Amino acid sequence: MSAREDIMNMIKSALRDAPGTPEVPRDYRRSSGMRAEQRLDQLVDRLVDYKANVFLTPAAEAPAALAELLAGSSSIVVPHGLPQEWLSEVKNDAGTLAVHVDSPDTRLTTAELDAVDAVVTAAAVAVSETGTIMLDGSADQGRRIISLVPDRHICILRSEQIVEVLPEAIARLEATRPQTWISGPSATSDIELERVEGVHGPRTLDVIILT
Repeated sequence: MSAREDIMNMIKSALRDAPGTPEVPRDYRRSSGMRAEQRLDQLVDRLVDYKANVFLTPAAEAPAALAELLAGSSSIVVPHGLPQEWLSEVKNDAGTLAVHVDSPDTRLTTAELDAVDAVVTAAAVAVSETGTIMLDGSADQGRRIISLVPDRHICILRSEQIVEVLPEAIARLEATRPQTWISGPSATSDIELERVEGVHGPRTLDVIILT
């Protein structure tokens, strides 16, 4: 008998009298009972409670809204698949705002990402009940690192991407894709219950919701 077989037999022997695994109940809510306007209001309420900055914007005014938020910035990073029309009015006072594009062929380093003023991404889906925005690494959202290293994250979310409960969001996501779940700006209260922001992600979260 090999050492592996000996170890496996000992494990099986130790577990022989262990109780069976109980069946997990699956009777939780799987769909929303809210209207679209209610989901929007609930999401905004949760995001504001998390200290995120929320801007309700008609889709046609997305470029102007983004330009206004970036008025004081000198450099930003965007994923390669971000809709170009959203950036059509982006510039600073000198008209020289640097837009760095992160793509599979040109991957920015951690140092380069740390040097920019903000990152701008789209989103995959948002859960109004928990105030969670989910990114899945699609071309308009980019690699996980670009939304975690810069100190400011500007996320553009379409109103039709808002669902009420988590199972609805999970159903829209591809389980094999890298995911980032965001519930407000990065913060922790681990040390002496003092809230500290910007610990393991952006210190500032701006959410533009296109209505």
